Amino acid sequence: MYNGYFKDAKKVMMRLYEEGFIKRKVVLEAMLKVPREEFVPPQYRDHAYIDAPIPIGEGQTVSALHMTAMMCEYTELKPGMNVLEIGTGSGYMACVYCSIVCAQNNGRVITLEISPSLAKRAWKNILRVGYGAFIDVIVADGSIEPPLRMMFDAIIVTAAAPHIPEELIEKLANGGRMVIPVGSPDFYQELILVHKDTSGNIKKENLGAVAFVPLRGLKGISY
Repeated sequence: MYNGYFKDAKKVMMRLYEEGFIKRKVVLEAMLKVPREEFVPPQYRDHAYIDAPIPIGEGQTVSALHMTAMMCEYTELKPGMNVLEIGTGSGYMACVYCSIVCAQNNGRVITLEISPSLAKRAWKNILRVGYGAFIDVIVADGSIEPPLRMMFDAIIVTAAAPHIPEELIEKLANGGRMVIPVGSPDFYQELILVHKDTSGNIKKENLGAVAFVPLRGLKGISY
């Protein structure tokens, strides 16, 4: 599937591992398994393994590789987890999560995308690389209560919100973790880790400065 890009992929993933962005072997293997070039526009394929965001249209991007790794590590993804992603984008990150949590055929990734056209494109990408059986792409506003009855072990928000939506905290299972960029829409925010312990108590930790596109929706930064 790599179409000649595997050497580039391996080189950057090993560098991220050495630099500590990738900490666990399961994350390294997942990021080596999912071909990023299949999720970017054709004109950017030769740049697929540059560790930077890549435009995918409609003002959205594929997140930088180190950020993808950080999202997996901070939420401590492992096989069997149910994961909710807010902001499908190209579908790349959902496939990386799935490569970890669906490894034993009992995990699930549900990803919400507010743009119907992006959701359709992402679903085609996901099918093409073989993850369609374990990922659900839903067109929905992820800034409000998700249209889902289940709880999630991990919630990953890939766009910057003005604040942490309480509706997402309520969907986090006891013992679960959520990462979300919070701040202004001018590409400077703080990445917040929300941890709900086994008794349901909430702890928040500031992981540092990040730059994400704005979260769209009724309770997002833009619509």
